[in-house]
This record gives sequence, C-alpha cells and structure tokens, in this order.
Amino acid sequence: MGTTKGERRRQELVTAAAALLRSGGFDAVRHRAVAERAGLPLASTTYYFSSLEELVTAAVERTGRDELAEVREQLDALPEGVLGTDELVELILDQLIGRESRERGLEAALLRFERLVGAGRRPYLAPLMRKMRDEFDALLGEILARSGRSLDPVAVRDLVSLIDGAVVSALIESDPDPRAVGRELLLRTL
Repeated sequence: MGTTKGERRRQELVTAAAALLRSGGFDAVRHRAVAERAGLPLASTTYYFSSLEELVTAAVERTGRDELAEVREQLDALPEGVLGTDELVELILDQLIGRESRERGLEAALLRFERLVGAGRRPYLAPLMRKMRDEFDALLGEILARSGRSLDPVAVRDLVSLIDGAVVSALIESDPDPRAVGRELLLRTL
C-alpha cells in the first residue's frame, strides 16, 4: 500500500466514496458501489480498507476537507478588505448549507443535513467530526473577521446553531428554499 500505484488506487476509492456520500448519503457508500464508481475491482475496497467503517471515515474526511477548501477558495478569491454583508452572508451559507444549495436548494440542503445528522449515528466518526468542527469554526471565524465582525468561539457556535435550527425547521416543512430561510435569519442577526 506504500507504493505510488497503491496510494493512487486508495485515493481513487476515497474520491469515489466521497462522491457517493455527497450525492446519496451514507447508504450509498458500499464496497461494490465505491469500486464501480472508481473503476476498480471490488476486492480493492477490502484490500485498501480494513472495514466499511474505515472507508466511510475516509469519505467523510475527504468530503469535509473538500467543502472547507471550497469555502476557503471563495474567501481567498475575494478582494482584500472588509467583506460586504451580502458576500458575508453567502459565504456563511456556503459554509453551513453548502455551495450546491445555491442551485439545488432543498435537495442539496437535505443531503448535507442528512449526512451531518447521520454522522451522529456512527460513533466511530465522532473524533473526526469534533476535529472537523474545530476547523469549520475556525474558517467561519475568519470569514466573520474579514467582515469586521469578530466573534469568540462560543458566539460562532451559537450563530451556527441558530442558522442550523432555522434550516432544519425549513427542511422539516419542505420549504423549497432553505437557503433563503438561513439568509433572512443571518441578515436579521448580523
């Protein structure tokens, strides 16, 4: 597994598993589906990963890191200086609900929140989710600081909880645009 080819194959499997996770949730990440998506033999999933839990963990980490990188890239592409309220709100929503929620609305938000809630049903993911939460909150803190609004870590978590609650409520009610619900609340709160 230490070879270049072996590491490339392992990463192809992780990439395939992450894509399945983002598009279909935890139930979509199965050995056969991952191997097929990666274009590799079924046995490769058990060769490179000792269990489905290990494969799912790698997929969750890749997905989280990709989502953080997407928002980081957006933040870094903005001109230096203080972010305007509209830019700030959209970046926060991209961080909390996902950039894909801009075009795919309800479906994208449902997939994202199902994945996040589903992680809680998998105790083996708890250490990773705690670690990713710290990175997530740190990036959110940077976004807020760029807007001239510095919040302490507790206030950042409170803001996330407030928006998450509003979005979950919108998802429960099958609101076709949960992002708009989050946007309205952010505009009132900030």
